[in-house]
Amino acid sequence: MKRWYVVQVYTGFEDIVKKDLEKRIIEESMQDIFGQVLLPAGEVVSFFSDDKTKKEKIFPGYLLVQMEMTGDAYRLVSSTARVTRFLGGEVPVPLSDKEVDRIFAQMSGKLAVPHEKAPFVVGNEVHISHGPFAGFVGIIDKIDEEREKLTVMVSIFGRMTPVELGFDQVKK
Repeated sequence: MKRWYVVQVYTGFEDIVKKDLEKRIIEESMQDIFGQVLLPAGEVVSFFSDDKTKKEKIFPGYLLVQMEMTGDAYRLVSSTARVTRFLGGEVPVPLSDKEVDRIFAQMSGKLAVPHEKAPFVVGNEVHISHGPFAGFVGIIDKIDEEREKLTVMVSIFGRMTPVELGFDQVKK
């Protein structure tokens, strides 16, 4: 029975590995053992650019392979260039039906991909890396996750002054 397995590949080479793997499956006449080779990607809406949607990888650095786990199939996948390993250790563990359904829901846009929470905490010290205050150190006073802005208290001429900065302008 064909099950879905997760294969770790070099990040940025997912498309190339997918094509190479599909080509090798045909060359080795193993189409009956393999199903789909899938690069999970979904439509992402961008509010800050002119083109509203773009395709984005849901799991960069990973492919999903539908296959029967036989020795020959395992060797074919693991010996493909730029494939690091199967997830699950020495004996790869297939994804559960629930996990597969969740991935397909994300790809179809029925399930929102959660954005990472900003790693900032009020009261923490940050180093300003870009903008007119580059090189200054400040203390986080307020966090606006929705707008991705921080209010940082910076000592300017000996006085603590609030400065609004983007998340991309500071480092922890």
